[in-house]
Amino acid sequence: MTRRLLLSYLAVTLVVLALLEVPLGIFYAQRESDRFTADVERDASVIATIYEDDLEAHRPPDPAAADRYQERTGARVVVVDDAGISVVDTDAAVPRDFSRRPEIEVALQGARSTGIRRSDTLDTSLLYVAVPVASGGVVHGALRITLDAGSVDARTRQFWIGLAGVGAVITVIVGLGAWVLARSVTRPIRHLSDSALRYAGGDLSTDDQPVAGPREIRELGSTLDTMARRLAGLIDEQRAFVADASHQLRTPLTAMRLRLENLQARAPADQAAELDAILDESDRLAALIADLLQLARADEQDAVGEVDLRQLVEERAEMWVAFAADRGITVERSVPDETAVARAVPGAVEQVLDNVLDNALNVSPAGGTVLVELIPGPDHHELVVTDEGPGLSDDDKDRAVRRFWRGDASTTGTGLGLAIAVALIARSRGTVELIDAATGGLRVVVRLPAAVPSKTERPPSTPTEDRST
Repeated sequence: MTRRLLLSYLAVTLVVLALLEVPLGIFYAQRESDRFTADVERDASVIATIYEDDLEAHRPPDPAAADRYQERTGARVVVVDDAGISVVDTDAAVPRDFSRRPEIEVALQGARSTGIRRSDTLDTSLLYVAVPVASGGVVHGALRITLDAGSVDARTRQFWIGLAGVGAVITVIVGLGAWVLARSVTRPIRHLSDSALRYAGGDLSTDDQPVAGPREIRELGSTLDTMARRLAGLIDEQRAFVADASHQLRTPLTAMRLRLENLQARAPADQAAELDAILDESDRLAALIADLLQLARADEQDAVGEVDLRQLVEERAEMWVAFAADRGITVERSVPDETAVARAVPGAVEQVLDNVLDNALNVSPAGGTVLVELIPGPDHHELVVTDEGPGLSDDDKDRAVRRFWRGDASTTGTGLGLAIAVALIARSRGTVELIDAATGGLRVVVRLPAAVPSKTERPPSTPTEDRST
């Protein structure tokens, strides 16, 4: 918008300058030409009076006056008698016949003739002035002055250059003023746009500084802030409700499980199996409540801090090694020597790794391998978990990050693991991507913004791989 306003101001300025300067330049050129012609015409009339008596008496005129004028101005002076034969010529020998020259014919008829014509031979413009030499109404001859009009063209050209320079200076000044004005006009709009983008990203915090600008902009800013505060309040209430409900459900659920276990201890054998199924469902319900509480906390807006991804990958992978060994699954780690510090919500990376590894181990077959990789980058670091399970179709990849989705209803879990991971990574300004693995399984790629440039703690080497079973 700033650019459009600036271009609009400059376009208006250029149009105004053109409307003012072009007529002014044309007027100046015409005025200079008229003034130059009038001066030469006056000189021609004065010189004509000098030769009037000689032409009337048919005496050879003295060329001294014409020669002095030529020396002073560089003009060519030609004087002809009433037959158009030259009697004085400062640039050529006399006599010569000028009777067929249009300006001489006009002058011999008692009228003045002036004009400017282009001389290709001299490569310049020539001004000619022809006046009659007469007395008592009788024309005795004519006088023509031819003068280089290049000085007029030079002055006119210099004036146009001056006008262009003034126009350029005015355009620069107007451009700077227009830029300042456009910035001042668009600054509150940019502020509103930034606020709207921040709200769209989930950050509903409002600025204490009110939006500056016209009344309509201030009202819009106030409306956006009010909307953000109300949304934040509603979301906080919803999170609080989920957290409170999950927390309150734990106590009766625990009491119910204890009673079921007591009943199972005293129940006949034919009822024990039914009680086992009820206990399994209570375990699933307890896991669902725990995941709901974790998901509610995942949506909270906490401060983002710096975390050491290499250390976290080592710790979480090591913790899952024993669990994987019980299932006959190998957990491999590929961790480079470089330090990879990312910006993330405290505790988010640990929860994400636990959720993703849990899913990977649940779908991996016995004897399979789960690979955990850390790939540092200049702007983003990547955590990649690859399994050898059945993988997911493109449609299932989209549904997998939704809440309560499970690819196989017979598997354990609540369907909230990836949804929790996506929420935690989104709060950390990162992304989660599900792609097909070369082994036929699934690759979960978690990208987090880098906090500091990668630094090498020791000489570079190939990534190390720890194989644990």
